[in-house]
Amino acid sequence: MRHIFIVNPAAGKSSHIEEIKNKLKALKDRHHVEIYITKAPLDATYYVRNRWMEAPDEKMRFYACGGDGTLNEVVAGVIGAPNAEVSCYPCGSGNDYVKCFGGASHFLDLEKLMDSHSVAVDAMKVCGRYCINVCNFGFDAVVAETMASVRRKKIIGGKNAYTTGIAKALFTARNNECRVYADGELLNPKGRMLLCTVANGQYVGGSYRCAPKSLCNDGLLEVCLIKPLPLPTFLKLIKTYSEGKHLDDARFSEHLIYRRAKKVEVFAATEDFGVCLDGEMTKAEHYSVEVLYRAVRFAAPTLPVATKGVERVAEATT
Repeated sequence: MRHIFIVNPAAGKSSHIEEIKNKLKALKDRHHVEIYITKAPLDATYYVRNRWMEAPDEKMRFYACGGDGTLNEVVAGVIGAPNAEVSCYPCGSGNDYVKCFGGASHFLDLEKLMDSHSVAVDAMKVCGRYCINVCNFGFDAVVAETMASVRRKKIIGGKNAYTTGIAKALFTARNNECRVYADGELLNPKGRMLLCTVANGQYVGGSYRCAPKSLCNDGLLEVCLIKPLPLPTFLKLIKTYSEGKHLDDARFSEHLIYRRAKKVEVFAATEDFGVCLDGEMTKAEHYSVEVLYRAVRFAAPTLPVATKGVERVAEATT
């Protein structure tokens, strides 16, 4: 098997490129190792797709070296590949998907990672693109979009980018106009919502456990829509939402709508309605989110972590 490391130089700290190269030096005698440094947004997708199409019968494993955005691009590149796998060396600012497998620390030992097995996991198709962790829109999509626009600016950027995003969304994105359908059921008849997450993973935004009941390979999307809230109620919800306790908290039951579905459709009021795919932004007025059942093989030192329904977790295969 070829082990191909796709390194995003814009993710995390610049030192991770040399860190990865140094770690791989000791492993080149045991494995066929290649490194590719991405040059622009979406470059990882194009490179990965072209790479496996050159030799579709050859086994390849592509390692996304960066954050969830880099993983998103690599996953998009392997969709449809008969012999390609994906893994992750988490060195970006956000590493939410790997929390399905116990967290980033399990992926930092490259020797164990390269010797690990793979499992078949679900992906999502959204707006002609792909997503593996969470598709979200409304309040937290505005937060993500704002963070991306200010992260390199002084004072409001850097470590303060998330705070800046929250501040903007509090004033502009607490009452969003759109209709959301889950397997044909209209979830918000009034056509308003605070936010909605359609999840394959469990975490979003670094620390928010938006879908605590999600399994990454059961063929179902976890859909959570939160209705518009008064500011005091919203502030009370944040901690519970972060801890992943919101679905079972009676205080918020009238404000939340939770479903499992195979397809979600969104009809927004404007053409520039933002949707966030694994942290990457796009815009659309009408789009669907469809689950792609076990469409990707994901390599990890640990099996998927399940809070319940362990029988739905795929067994590791060589």
